[in-house]
This record gives sequence, C-alpha cells and structure tokens, in this order.
Amino acid sequence: MENYEKLLEQAYEKVKSVDTSGERFEIPKISGHFEGKKTILTNFFQIATHIRRNPEHFQKFILKELATSGQKEGDRLVLNNKVPSAKINSKVEQYVKEFVLCKECSKPDTELIKEDRLTFIHCLACGAKHSVRGKI
Repeated sequence: MENYEKLLEQAYEKVKSVDTSGERFEIPKISGHFEGKKTILTNFFQIATHIRRNPEHFQKFILKELATSGQKEGDRLVLNNKVPSAKINSKVEQYVKEFVLCKECSKPDTELIKEDRLTFIHCLACGAKHSVRGKI
C-alpha cells in the first residue's frame, strides 16, 4: 500500500498544477491612438471576434454609449472625438456584462437570438435564456 502512495505522490509532483483563478474569460483591453481630434481603435474588431459578437452590433453599442460618431476603416474603428481608453474599456466591459455573459452561470458561451421583435441571450453552457434590450 505504501508503494502505491509513493507512486501517487510522484505522479502529483510530475503533473502540471492547475490555475484555479476561476477566470477563463478575460476581456481584452482596447488599444489605439489619437490622430488630431479622432481616436483610432486598432484592435476593435479583434475584440468583437474574441467575445463572439457581430462587429456592427458591438460598434453601434460603443458609439451610442460614448455619444460620438465613428466609422469602420479597414480593420479599425475611427471615432470622431478624443475619447480616453479608460472610458472605452468601461463601455466594453458594460457590453460584455449585458450582451455576452450569462446571467445564470456567468459564462461567456452565449449567443444572441432574435425572436419576433425581441432579442434573447441564450447560454450554450447551462441553457438559460434571458431577454436583452433590442434597441441600441
């Protein structure tokens, strides 16, 4: 029996320790720069891909929440005002909380489903379904 316990201890020493932070989903920070009076967001569409949402929906939310106008230029978003990155990052977090994370299990494995005139967030992990605001 003690031979088994020795082997078990050796196995535990060789096994890679698991990161138990509990957070597997991390919201990426926005990166960009200012050009005159404009703010250029260089990784906007990579963030939209990372959170698995339609870039147009994400863009519409960000522009409305920041109360500014902007347009897509290639793979970057150009805002027509100077907006600090801290403010943009807080709006990205707000979007993720409202339109990405499940309200039951807090996992990011969700999809937006439109039924009639209502929009729902459907969790692929636990199966929960909650309504979200349809108009942005």
